[in-house]
Amino acid sequence: MGMLGLKIDVDTYWGMKNGVPRLLEVLRDFRIKGTFFLSIGPDNSGRAALQLIKNPLFLKKMLRTKAASLYGWKTALYGTLLPAPMIALSFPDLVHQIIHEGHEVQFHAWDHRRWQDDLPKKSEQWIERWFESGINGFEKLTGHQPTAFGAPSWLIDDRVLKTIEKYHFEYLSCTRAKTPFIHDKLIIPEIPSDLPCFEELDPQKDIAIIGGLIKDASHHVLPVHAEVEGGIFEAKFRELLKNALATETKIVRLIEMKSNLDVDLLLQRRHRMDLLPGRHSPCAL
Repeated sequence: MGMLGLKIDVDTYWGMKNGVPRLLEVLRDFRIKGTFFLSIGPDNSGRAALQLIKNPLFLKKMLRTKAASLYGWKTALYGTLLPAPMIALSFPDLVHQIIHEGHEVQFHAWDHRRWQDDLPKKSEQWIERWFESGINGFEKLTGHQPTAFGAPSWLIDDRVLKTIEKYHFEYLSCTRAKTPFIHDKLIIPEIPSDLPCFEELDPQKDIAIIGGLIKDASHHVLPVHAEVEGGIFEAKFRELLKNALATETKIVRLIEMKSNLDVDLLLQRRHRMDLLPGRHSPCAL
């Protein structure tokens, strides 16, 4: 029997407010559980306008995915013409609902946009403060520290891995790779996303492509975004889940995939940064 882990990233205020409730309904309808990686702090999505000028691939992605429909017009102004609202911290009751319904909740970001755009230029001290702010906020919402971290946009470097050591995470999900492994110089298992995101593919073919990859009865991790599968691609997400369950694939939280790992057999590997098809910036592979 194959296993499909659902890694659900919540990147924006819109995604938390609108996408998460819709995803909870979808998961409830299929009687399955997933792992929600939450952005805790400010939504500075409006700063992405700078990327439209600097990165032609980003503009291409925004047009291909119909970003205005995904994120709403206010999101394009947060952190610039509109104040940056807190993401998960604005919805403590919703965080409690996610947990109450049996889903796993883990740490994704403090300020997703600044990490995504500026990490290479930031100091090690900035990275440490970013983690401290995010984890303190996570603890305020849940009453405990997170046991896993999934880096925004799969962007990491050696300074990030050094900071991660301080928090004793049980597992990481920070890369795009085919199989789990151990990060070089760390003893923490990495459960990577091996399947493509919906928004990286042609919207008319994504179900067939991803569904075909799942049919091999192996273990896979699907990266889901609250703004996408909890938005205009909800029907396609439902179709994918229906098809996966029809093949007797077990859909699970990432903590269950971690529990099935024999860590002693995992290879130690070092990440590299590269550009995947359909993405606008390099991510850790």
